[in-house]
Amino acid sequence: MIAYLGRIVHDNDAESKLDDDVSSISKSLDLQGSIENGDVSSLASKDFGGLYSVKPLFLIKPSGAEDISRVVKLASRTSNLTVAARGNGHSINGQAMAEGGFVIDMRSTEKNHFEFLPINGSHYIDVSGGALWEDVLTRCVSRYGYAPRSWTDYLSLTVGGTLSNAGVSGQAFRYGPQTSNVTELEVVTGKGEITICSETLNSELFFGVLGGLGQFGVITRARIKLQQAPDMVRWIRVVYSEFEEFTRDAEFLVTQKEGESFDYVEGFVFCNNDDPFNGWPSVPLDPGHEFNPTHISQTAGSILYCLEVAFHYRNSDHPTVDTAVNGLLGRLRFVEGLKSQVDVSYTKFLLRVNRAEEQVKANGPGDGPHPWLNLFVSKSDVVNFNRTVFKTMLKDGVGGPMLIYPLLRSKEKRNA
Repeated sequence: MIAYLGRIVHDNDAESKLDDDVSSISKSLDLQGSIENGDVSSLASKDFGGLYSVKPLFLIKPSGAEDISRVVKLASRTSNLTVAARGNGHSINGQAMAEGGFVIDMRSTEKNHFEFLPINGSHYIDVSGGALWEDVLTRCVSRYGYAPRSWTDYLSLTVGGTLSNAGVSGQAFRYGPQTSNVTELEVVTGKGEITICSETLNSELFFGVLGGLGQFGVITRARIKLQQAPDMVRWIRVVYSEFEEFTRDAEFLVTQKEGESFDYVEGFVFCNNDDPFNGWPSVPLDPGHEFNPTHISQTAGSILYCLEVAFHYRNSDHPTVDTAVNGLLGRLRFVEGLKSQVDVSYTKFLLRVNRAEEQVKANGPGDGPHPWLNLFVSKSDVVNFNRTVFKTMLKDGVGGPMLIYPLLRSKEKRNA
């Protein structure tokens, strides 16, 4: 079988034989799932970044971990085959592609695992690595009233995909990134072995896979920590003209004890102008509430800062929400008159970016290039970073979001 596959890779006439090759490889691997030609128009040849397009040899749609194991074992015994696991294709630089190799479509496994597990007074959910976080959210909340503690802003991503990176959003200051909220993984290793790992079982593999960018194995199942889901969220945005005040308030909020701060803290940079994508119109949460720039000091620079926070509550708590929220806002130093807030359901809040994406697609093509850069900046360097990058290099915006996540290093899970 290996020699036959090598012939496929190097034969200049391989295109004319692909239909036969698909059938032969499928039978040789004894796949329970399916295998398709790696046509340049298929999803396997592109990703969200839109910067590269390469043609894989085959697109594998596995039925489960056993199929993935067979494919990886085959590739591990050759010198010229690569394998890439593709979740929802939201990578930027072609990480989910494999030119001339196998692309494994993890979405075909999304329904393999979904089990609610009460263990020693705590609650967990076992989910497939190919499941979308948005589906995990809606199923957990609607069936059990529980939800994972830590999220990404955009939830049309797979569980295995974000756990292979970090999974950061406005809850990370409290619970750490998504990688810090996993207790067990099922992984197909680089040798094709199906292995269970945790902090105490095969721990080196466990910590290598979490945030390992897919270089240590393919996540086929994950056990995620849960908490009771709130009913509602008060979602608030406040504006700052000075970076030092913005960061001081963000740091204050993320260092308070649980129950004494907001449940979500994040921020973004925007332009001090009326540009619909980069400026004032990007701030208000309520369409009926317009941004009033007369509140901004004439000494303000070309960019401004928005602190975005959220307060979770149960419907029965509503009478006390105003007191708690106003008490927290009263300790912040944002620009008076530049506050926007709405009350939404918990699931609607977490799916806010998905809805924004749907609106963009409805109003025009959304499949252009999406370059993206994530950086971790230390507290000691963040003021200089603002001066050099935001105020100078990016003062006119980037045509997209410039997000700021205040994080605490102590919340990151590390291999001891």
